[in-house]
Amino acid sequence: MSKCEKTNVMRILEQKHVPYQSYYYGDSDAVGGLEVASVLNEDPEQVFKTLVTVGASREHYVFLVPVNKELDLKKAARAVNEKSISMIKSKELLPLTGYIHGGCSPIGMKKVFTTVIDESAILFDSIFFSGGRIGYQVEVSVEELKKVLEYTLQDIVI
Repeated sequence: MSKCEKTNVMRILEQKHVPYQSYYYGDSDAVGGLEVASVLNEDPEQVFKTLVTVGASREHYVFLVPVNKELDLKKAARAVNEKSISMIKSKELLPLTGYIHGGCSPIGMKKVFTTVIDESAILFDSIFFSGGRIGYQVEVSVEELKKVLEYTLQDIVI
């Protein structure tokens, strides 16, 4: 894998002195999260996807779940005290977060949203998630992530 250029996510991690590893897989045909985990030769339980939702209150929420799991919308709604939540439409992602589908990172969004990471993340010293562009991933310790992202750990998967 070739050395990747810096993304805003990586710059933010460096500004906050958060140790991280970056990975570039843009030379591969990987599209989905499971393919990305495979290309990186990593456990799909440790590679997380960033999902953006909207609640009944019209508030937006960010959830990180392992790429081999699905977000349980009922558990997710309970986690953020909403009656219900749903996924936002793909076309809403860029104006809302500044990221495109496939390159959405929980770090560096246009606004700060309530963020919930699936509790399985604590089983690992570090987790992988989007580096803010398609073809880029970062690996960060769950503990160190607290320096750049306010989040809770909860059971939110099916």
